Amino acid sequence: MDRVKVVTGAAATVLLLALANPMPALADTIEAALVRAYQNNPQLNAQRASVRATDENVPQALSGYRPKVAVTASAGYQYGDALSNFGTPLDFAGATPPTSVGASVTQTLYNGNQTANKTRAAESQVSGAREGLRVLEETVLLSAATVYMDYLRDSAIVEVNRSNVRVLDQTLKQTQDRFNVGEVTRTDVAQSEAQLAAGKTQLLAAQATLTTTQANFRRIIGNEPQALAPGSPVDRFLPGTLPAAVELSLIENPNVTAAMYGIDVNFLQVKVNEGALLPTVTLQAAVQQQYQTNITSPRTFGASAIAQVNVPVYQGGSEYSLIRQSKESLAQQRLVLEQTRDQTRANTVTAWGQLVAGKAQVASAQSQVTASEIALNGVREEAKAGQRTTLDVLNAQQALVNARVALVTAQHDRVVASYSVLSAVGRLSPQVLGLATTTYDPSVHYQQVRDSWFGVRTPDGH
Repeated sequence: MDRVKVVTGAAATVLLLALANPMPALADTIEAALVRAYQNNPQLNAQRASVRATDENVPQALSGYRPKVAVTASAGYQYGDALSNFGTPLDFAGATPPTSVGASVTQTLYNGNQTANKTRAAESQVSGAREGLRVLEETVLLSAATVYMDYLRDSAIVEVNRSNVRVLDQTLKQTQDRFNVGEVTRTDVAQSEAQLAAGKTQLLAAQATLTTTQANFRRIIGNEPQALAPGSPVDRFLPGTLPAAVELSLIENPNVTAAMYGIDVNFLQVKVNEGALLPTVTLQAAVQQQYQTNITSPRTFGASAIAQVNVPVYQGGSEYSLIRQSKESLAQQRLVLEQTRDQTRANTVTAWGQLVAGKAQVASAQSQVTASEIALNGVREEAKAGQRTTLDVLNAQQALVNARVALVTAQHDRVVASYSVLSAVGRLSPQVLGLATTTYDPSVHYQQVRDSWFGVRTPDGH
């Protein structure tokens, strides 16, 4: 009887991968794959650009506090010809080339606090965009961890099926030899042939699945998978109990915090629309120099400083409609927050349940593999003594294959479930995982553009 190897935890996956191809000394790790996905995933980089675009809402809102300066200039041709009351031409009849230059400065002193509320709303939009970025970061990291484990699982399944085909091929040869000496019948040979054909079909299906997984690996992580080291769970970063995980998810999950910032934005939009009903106070200072306006006045200069108060009385009712509309949007966003909290709670409970089940499935699958190996060895010995048929051996071999596939799948599900829980509670990030990468900080760009008064070049030089 072959020596039975008992393996537990991630070592089971390593054993199955090493059945045909031992792991090289230098292997790619799941942490390195997560780093590449975090740095190079195009969807994630596009979302970062979107956050930088949202940052510009703040200087746009702050522009309401700043003066507006305009310079004007004009030049042209003017002809004048005047008559006196007695019908005689005046002395100044003729043509002049009038020109003028001027400048004006307009400053809004009060506009119903619309500028202040627009600024606060823009800042909340920036905060919400950052939380949206966190959502996508978690999605990309979870997808990267999942596809990494998918490739490990599918590679191991291919190796299990390839090994199964070799064993079945050897079994068929042994059965044919025994048939040639009259120990078994043609039926036993046909059964071995059928089982071998089925094993080849399973191998081809597993190889097709692995090809698809390899393409997804390249799409999400950015390179072809090569020499992958086994992945390990991230239980050390998880809360100790399910109630603690649920409570943490309602506080730190970026979907929840993004919805909370959405309430702030909608509330401030109500205030902005209400500000349209209040008076607006502006101050304008202007200077103008004119030349050759007419023959008698070759040059004139003027300066003015005017304060203006505009009190809206009725503007067709659109302002009232906007207020009502924004209040409904605010009520809707509050309901969205409750819905998001309920969904987050459900996702956390589901992921936690999958993690608990995954732990139990690994232990159960390991026991299944051990028992199947013992059973197969026993059936083979009994078949040699004539107490078992060829079909019994083939069935025992298939049971072992199924058990090994179940173990690989359980190991995969166990690791992915731990990442899913970490994502559900809002802590799947490079900082928590301790990834060896520079963390993207959206506040850097925000500080660079927040107080910009002019300029069309972005901070990165474009």
